[in-house]
Amino acid sequence: MELILHSAFAEVATLLMLAAIVGFAGLLLRQPLIVSFVAVGIMAGPSMLDVVHAEAQIELLSALGIAVLLFLVGIKLDIKLVRSLGAVALVTGLGQVVFTAGFGFLLGLVMGLEPVTAIYVAVALTFSSTIIIVKLLSDKREIDSLHGQIALGFLIVQDLVVVLAMIVLSTLGIGGATGGGAAGEIMAVLGAGVALVALVLLFVRYIANPLSARLAHAPELLVIFAIALATVFATVADLIGLGKELGGLLAGVALASTPYRETISARLAPLRDFLLLFFFIALGSTLDLGLLGAQLPEAMVFSAFVLIGNPLIVLAIMGWMGYRRRTGFLAGLTVAQISEFSLIFISMGFALGHVGEEALGLVTLVGLVTIALSVYMITYSHWLYDRLGRFLWVFERRDTPREPASHLQDGQGGADFVVFGMGRFGTAMALRLQRRGAAVVGVDFNPMAVRRARRLGLVAEYGDVTDPEFIAALPLDNARWVVSTIPRHPTGLSHEDSRHTLMQIVRTQGFSGRIAVASHSTRETRELRRRGADQVLEPFQDAADQAVERLCGAPRGQRTAIPRISPEDPAGSDHY
Repeated sequence: MELILHSAFAEVATLLMLAAIVGFAGLLLRQPLIVSFVAVGIMAGPSMLDVVHAEAQIELLSALGIAVLLFLVGIKLDIKLVRSLGAVALVTGLGQVVFTAGFGFLLGLVMGLEPVTAIYVAVALTFSSTIIIVKLLSDKREIDSLHGQIALGFLIVQDLVVVLAMIVLSTLGIGGATGGGAAGEIMAVLGAGVALVALVLLFVRYIANPLSARLAHAPELLVIFAIALATVFATVADLIGLGKELGGLLAGVALASTPYRETISARLAPLRDFLLLFFFIALGSTLDLGLLGAQLPEAMVFSAFVLIGNPLIVLAIMGWMGYRRRTGFLAGLTVAQISEFSLIFISMGFALGHVGEEALGLVTLVGLVTIALSVYMITYSHWLYDRLGRFLWVFERRDTPREPASHLQDGQGGADFVVFGMGRFGTAMALRLQRRGAAVVGVDFNPMAVRRARRLGLVAEYGDVTDPEFIAALPLDNARWVVSTIPRHPTGLSHEDSRHTLMQIVRTQGFSGRIAVASHSTRETRELRRRGADQVLEPFQDAADQAVERLCGAPRGQRTAIPRISPEDPAGSDHY
């Protein structure tokens, strides 16, 4: 292999091909790229293929990846979200960090770790992967749910803790570099850091918005400027002794207030993933498989603590604050893994000489195990709750004041129509039904959608269509129709469509009325009818029919049967 890889270019090409192959295998197993990238690093290291020899080039790409990653963290530091969630985000986020770090430290001491190493490992266990959680919640269409919003809130709190931890680590690095006794030199470096922060504040106040507005006329130039800012701040921070990580973070903060931050973030995300590959390759290539094997028992104990202990901590805090156990359980599962920041944090400690290679390998193993397993836990969270929920009653108060209050107890218990999904289509339908004199109850798992519907004068409830306990509490006895406007949403181990689950639950509850379900393709329509839907609504096709009738002057109510085109069937179909 060494004879073939005679150049750094050939070596990088080999690593990229290996990453593509392993990444594809990970995709089939529903694993995030982080797991695949670390696996590539271990495979390419001296213990296996021994591919990595261009250490300088890979180290450079690794440093760029970390700078871009921290830049994107800085640009996403939305303090307004933390403020809007208030005590929920702060108490849950800080509580989880404190309890995880405290118990993790004691666990490390019990297993024989040195106190400094135990502190590093315990802090590394507190960080959860925002990238993975947001991706999984978005795929499940739960990013706007109550537990999704709470998870985003305490993830931002964790990001703030990451910032503080790296500042503390940078300060410790200054002390180590100066022998720990040069107080004047330490103060000089900290003074330079304060000056750098002041520069960021001035940039935000006077330069960021007008400059980014001019650069936005050429989006490519805006992205180049963002990368340049990240690398320049990282370089300056490194030169004054604060570390590249803190510099990249401050560069992101400098652009966080601009209206173009989402554009910058979206365009830099693929570059971040590409460059982070080399960080994980550099990390994995330093690990000795023999050493990893010796640490497997400790890694399993810490992994069990993260996979089980972290969700229980969140569940206990949220239950104490007045949330239902279902909400606490679903939010708690999102912290059942450590993140890429855990690996960066322990790598910084290793570079500073505070911890040895054993700690680096231990946290890497915990990361591989917890990330790999938590993906399935979050993906099948509703299935898990269905089997474990009855054992979690101890985590729920008799009253749940933090959950959106029910309006079904205000003398409005009856309903002619129960509409699931208070988006644009569902809300418009509910309003029109109500104008015709029908009693309508709307349901959505997005608290903001529920509040908006109530402001419009509708009776709306917060709840999950896959929760049988919630469905049983709805006024289905006298309802004529159950209407679902929710899109396709796979749930459970069999990836059952949530619309199918809803139809099954309402029938199991004894609902004898009719069921209407929204569909967006011919294939979905056929399957929904086969599953027992009495009426299938096709919003785009129905709107097109009505628009054509208005344009052509057809009398209202007169419909012309025409072939309907499905996005999955470009040639058309015989469905009318």
